[in-house]
Amino acid sequence: MPHITLPEGFPGIRSLAAYRPDTGAALYALAEALLRGDSSFTQADAELIATFTSSLNECVFCTSSHAAAARYLFNTNKDVVDAVIADYQTAPISEKMKALLTIAKCVQQDARTVSEEIVANARLAGATDREIHDTVLIAATFCMFNRYVDGLATITPTDPAVYEPMGERMGTLGYVPPKPTV
Repeated sequence: MPHITLPEGFPGIRSLAAYRPDTGAALYALAEALLRGDSSFTQADAELIATFTSSLNECVFCTSSHAAAARYLFNTNKDVVDAVIADYQTAPISEKMKALLTIAKCVQQDARTVSEEIVANARLAGATDREIHDTVLIAATFCMFNRYVDGLATITPTDPAVYEPMGERMGTLGYVPPKPTV
């Protein structure tokens, strides 16, 4: 049960965006820029970083919803999402993505542990400065989103099937704030 009275019919961060449309719009704009905006990452890869970070934070709503979006975007390669959640080091992803997920993991645990060596390893694997930057920003942003969702105990559906239409919506429409109910 949420810690505050939230609009009904919206799970997770959607209820918080409906509760505070002013801040919700800014958060959704940030998610849109990071996960769908101009980037050398595919949208699937950006969603994968968000999913991975959320899974490390054990945020069920964000992990489930962004995993659903990543699966939708990866299409026939959707099993890669679950492989990354299980163990990104053995997942069927590029060495560059493994190095970037190592950076995301450091940001999630303690951002001060993103060392010159870890960044150099990402560069050796082919990561650009922009990809390193965007990985850090996605991971940091999702740490905030995860804490926001869980800190207010938003509604988190337990049925995995509920997340599939969310993932398709995010994969096709992007990050559009919900309309508050009157």
